[in-house]
Amino acid sequence: EVQLVESGGGLVQAGGSLRLSCAYSGFTFAPYHIVWFRQAPQKEREGVSCISSNDGSTYYADSVKGRFTISSDNAKNTVYLQMNSLKPEDTAVYYCAVIIGLSRDVCPAGPYNSWGQGTQVTVSS
Repeated sequence: EVQLVESGGGLVQAGGSLRLSCAYSGFTFAPYHIVWFRQAPQKEREGVSCISSNDGSTYYADSVKGRFTISSDNAKNTVYLQMNSLKPEDTAVYYCAVIIGLSRDVCPAGPYNSWGQGTQVTVSS
């Protein structure tokens, strides 16, 4: 069974940092693309960052480029999202999702094999 579990969210002041974790299981030896999404109240879901296990390629939305860093630790079956210089507009529930298999795109559009339950990030001004 494919499972994703996010952790690391919390309350932080503007300018602060958080590191989110996405622990995965059920596809340890398969290639994958993991995507971080976020959704704020009354806003559309936004794809924030992606990573491909095939070659380590990454993608960042313009709204987070230069502030967020995605990385993976295959020994720990975990993908991280380091978030620096946080802004109040980064406040949202952050989810990770996985597409198992190879794709030419770093951020395939889907379908996703599994989603995590989400972790709340709140940035105060």
